[in-house]
Amino acid sequence: MQAAPGAQAARPFKLRKSFATRLEEVAGIRAKFPTKIPVRYQKEKYLPLLDKTKFLVPEELTMTQFITIIRSRMALTATQAFYLLVNNKSLASMSLTMAEVYRDYKDEDGFVYMTYASQEMFGSFLASSYLRNVSGKL
Repeated sequence: MQAAPGAQAARPFKLRKSFATRLEEVAGIRAKFPTKIPVRYQKEKYLPLLDKTKFLVPEELTMTQFITIIRSRMALTATQAFYLLVNNKSLASMSLTMAEVYRDYKDEDGFVYMTYASQEMFGSFLASSYLRNVSGKL
């Protein structure tokens, strides 16, 4: 039985590619671009998709600069918060360079995995979600 179209892309990269394949990909990237950090992304459900799921990021870029670039690529509103979770659990310090993030958070396969997440500011998203969960309405 063949997977539905798009189902393969919906699976996380780590489940689609073997460890050896991922390790080989990073080795090739780092050999060709030694000053770039290989970063893989996945999103939570409320933000728009980025046009890519893998980026090669300059190692001297700070997390603050990196988030600014991602926010502008997504054309987020001023009220929409944006977070990058490293390894699906940690918020890296905004003053860290990507080289420091790579040193501290890279996966054993050599990629840095990030999930981008949002939360609408000033209560509009949170309030409607809370009310829906509490009352079953909205």
